[in-house]
Amino acid sequence: MDFGLVLQTDPPASAVVELMRRAEQRGFTHGWTFDSTVLWQEPFVIYSRILEHTDALTVGTMVTNPGTRAWEVTASAFATLNEMYGNRTVCGIGRGDSAMRVAGRKPNTLARLSDAMRAIRDLAEGRETDVGGQPLRFPWVRDGRLPVWMAAYGPKALELAGREADGFILQLADLYLTEFMVKSVRDAAAAAGRDPSEVSICVAAPAYVGDDLAHARDQCRWFGGMVGNHVADLVGRYGEHSDVVPEALTAYIKEREGYDYSHHGRAGNPSTDFVPDEIVDHFCLLGPVEAHLEKLRALRELGVDQFAIYAMHDAKETTIDAYGQYVIPELSGP
Repeated sequence: MDFGLVLQTDPPASAVVELMRRAEQRGFTHGWTFDSTVLWQEPFVIYSRILEHTDALTVGTMVTNPGTRAWEVTASAFATLNEMYGNRTVCGIGRGDSAMRVAGRKPNTLARLSDAMRAIRDLAEGRETDVGGQPLRFPWVRDGRLPVWMAAYGPKALELAGREADGFILQLADLYLTEFMVKSVRDAAAAAGRDPSEVSICVAAPAYVGDDLAHARDQCRWFGGMVGNHVADLVGRYGEHSDVVPEALTAYIKEREGYDYSHHGRAGNPSTDFVPDEIVDHFCLLGPVEAHLEKLRALRELGVDQFAIYAMHDAKETTIDAYGQYVIPELSGP
């Protein structure tokens, strides 16, 4: 199992770079950031500094979307970094939540997302592709490689991830839901004639190492609110009780009364009072190291290739160090 670190690009950018350096030194293989243009600093500028100050860390978006940048701009940014630092990027992409809604737009359709994944991958790897009816190719790309990993929850999105993406990003760590969604992605890959094992599986969720469980829950409760935005979209599309969306995912948002993106992804988010302790425990990894190891072993048994830690809490360094000392040596590798 590989391990990644997920950060917001809050200023100063130098602090993001230093945390990524610390993570690589502790054995992490991937460094991810949010990509929401209004709420945080521009990630691609910061990626250049991270890549310059690390040796082998792979960096990527968790996640970008097809609506806030022209596809050729996104592809060029990734391809430029790859030319400079040797194919050390991955494009995490989804329909768009905070980036789109804060800018007053709706999340992208799955059809647009499908077209964008193809175009961004093709351009970044040097192939000619169609972008809005115009054939485009980057003549300067040589031996470029850009895996495209798709974030998804709903049945149609899971099917698209299995059919077309190089990897699947699941932003929660509930064991039942992980099993359900990984199976959905792999079934879709097989139905498309792909080898399901070739689709990388990344689970991303907050991890907080410590003995004060109540405090850890309060630090990570924001995550249930963030996931709740996507769940609310699913309920709006499929209904509260649906045979295609597990009730284990939808039941907890009944008391949800809205969401303030000015606190998105932050500890103490006042829009997450509706999230019960049980959901925090199921969606996140909390408690002493032994509890983390137990859940991570279970995730690995479900086919998870990478666990990426959302470190938006007051124990970033402590958790990174604990994983480097106790968790990664136990679980790294196949």
